Amino acid sequence: MKLITQTPKKALKAFLKQKSLRSEIDVFKTNLIALLDKISVIEKRPKDESEEHLKNDLRDFLRDTYYKDTNAINTKDRKDLVIHLGKTTDTEVGVIIEAKRPTNINEMVSVDNPNKKALHELILYYLDERINVGNNQLKKLVITNVNEWYIIDSNYFDKHIYRNTQIKKLYETKINDKKDNPFFYEEIAKIIQTIDVEIPCVYFDIREYDTVLRNNKKEDDRELSALLKILSPQHLLKIATPNDSNSLNERFYKELLHIIGLEEAREGTKNIIRRK
Repeated sequence: MKLITQTPKKALKAFLKQKSLRSEIDVFKTNLIALLDKISVIEKRPKDESEEHLKNDLRDFLRDTYYKDTNAINTKDRKDLVIHLGKTTDTEVGVIIEAKRPTNINEMVSVDNPNKKALHELILYYLDERINVGNNQLKKLVITNVNEWYIIDSNYFDKHIYRNTQIKKLYETKINDKKDNPFFYEEIAKIIQTIDVEIPCVYFDIREYDTVLRNNKKEDDRELSALLKILSPQHLLKIATPNDSNSLNERFYKELLHIIGLEEAREGTKNIIRRK
């Protein structure tokens, strides 16, 4: 398995052209600087304690910058962080985030070697949501150590992980035979080694933006535009923007259903078409 990276600018496409509000940029810069300044403090704490603080700090950054009034962000079961599709934690999970300490290079993925524990954990938590919970609404999967971020569209996990019979069989063995997580991680590492697939992902390193982030030159803030938008609900949760052609298509689709006397409704975890 290989990770094929692209920059935030390339991933955002039309969304990048939409101008950010000055207030959005200021909040983003303030909150991101606060997060980065906490890293050195976190690293001085014991391992278990520092990982818990890291999750909390990441949650606070994402919540206060983007999701405070719209989406719940918290831990779920063994998952480090999840972003829900609604304001409460009883709504479905849209994003799973696997977080590692910046110095934990043994477990953190890299472009050259994605077959690390961070990926093994993300795969397990993804399968838990898809198979155990029956959640078909996952949008993005994220691995980060605060500095480096890997953002994967869930469609690629659906194609290469969920629909891989060998991986699915391993997950079923873990559940049915009550195997522990280390068993799954050890076995999934062997499978990943043999899978000849390329998984596209957005990759960026926040350290490359440090100078622009901390200076007071407003003209340099345009360099932060892609970084600001790549973690937004429009990208991570695939929420259509007003100028997005997909949103126009959605309105046309609903109007068409109305004309022919049908409507789309939610039934369990599925969307169904029914007569009004």
